[in-house]
Formats: sequence, C-alpha cells, structure tokens
Amino acid sequence: MVVRCTPVGRPGRPRSAADAAIPATTREALAEAGWPGIALGDAASRAGVAKTTLYRRWAGKNERVVDAVAELFDEPELPDRGSLAAGIEGVVLQFAALLSRPEARCGPMAVVAESTLDEALRERIRVSIVERQKHLVHTGRARAQHRGELPPEPEPQEAARTVGLIFDMVAGAVVHRTLVGGRPVDEEWIRDFTRILLSGLVTAATGP
Repeated sequence: MVVRCTPVGRPGRPRSAADAAIPATTREALAEAGWPGIALGDAASRAGVAKTTLYRRWAGKNERVVDAVAELFDEPELPDRGSLAAGIEGVVLQFAALLSRPEARCGPMAVVAESTLDEALRERIRVSIVERQKHLVHTGRARAQHRGELPPEPEPQEAARTVGLIFDMVAGAVVHRTLVGGRPVDEEWIRDFTRILLSGLVTAATGP
C-alpha cells in the first residue's frame, strides 16, 4: 500500500497539472545538477509554467524540494512476504535502492541541513516525509501481530511511540550508511541489521 498526499499548500485547492509537473521536474534537476541546479526559472521552464505558479504554491526552493522528495519517498511498498523478518528486509532494500538514485542522494540531505535554522521547514519535512511514511511500520507490525510474531499493543500512545522508534531505527540506519557513510546496503548488511532489530523488538515485546 502506498499513501499519496498532495503537496503542502493552500487547503482545499485542487491539484493542477502544473502542481504534478513541478515536483517531477524538480527531481529531474536534482538528478542532473544536484542542489545548485534547483533554480526557480529552470523549474518553471521545465514544467512549462510561469514563475508565478511556483510562487503561489511554494515559498521557496527548500519547500519545493521537500515536496518533490516526499513524492519520491512515497514509492516504497510493503507487500506481505510471510514473516516480519522478510518484510523488514524487503522495505530496507527498497529504501536503500531509492537513496541510491541521484535525486535522492542530494535532495534530502540538503533540505535537512537547511532546516537546522528553519523550524517551519523542519516541520514540513516531518509532516510531508517522515510522518506519512510511518504507515509502512504500522502495516508491518499489524501483520506480524496477526501472525503471532509480535504481541498486540492495545495502548495507542505506547503503540505510536514504538512505531516512531522502529521508523527512526530503520530510516536512520539506512540513511547513515548510504548518504553519510557512502557504503552499500547489500544483502549481508540487511540480514545482520534485520537480525539485530528483531532481537530488540522481541525482547521489548516479551519483557525481561
């Protein structure tokens, strides 16, 4: 299942053809020229729209890149592979493959760096990218609980906290290894990572 969301903009305003084209052309520019290539005029020209169209939807370059990258991160899916371990391995493999793409290598790191001094941009990243990708963790945990691999967690606040921790561990590990460390996420690494993550999940679920 993949969640699709419209870019953060004016509430209730329908998504136009230009709204769909601009994130795509922004990703093209990121792939071709990296962060320096995200110029306002170039984005408008690529999308075949006026610059005023961009100004109506996005306050600036950073916000436009966040929304373009958010659509990119909507691509990973979580098919039921029969076990929690296989599910984790599958989504990690997809996430790593996504981060190997040129438009994903520079865009996320650049906007995260920009957000260190911009609280509104940081919140946009959290809402547009982080929060809407947690559905993968929700889905995986629900399947594992249904199969009896994990016990149910009836308390909503505790469940939300667990989901957040799992997401942070998976996303943080893959981003650090690929974008910070510049090392491959190969099958051996994925198996080791999954084994360690599952060990923590089972221990936390069953208690001391």
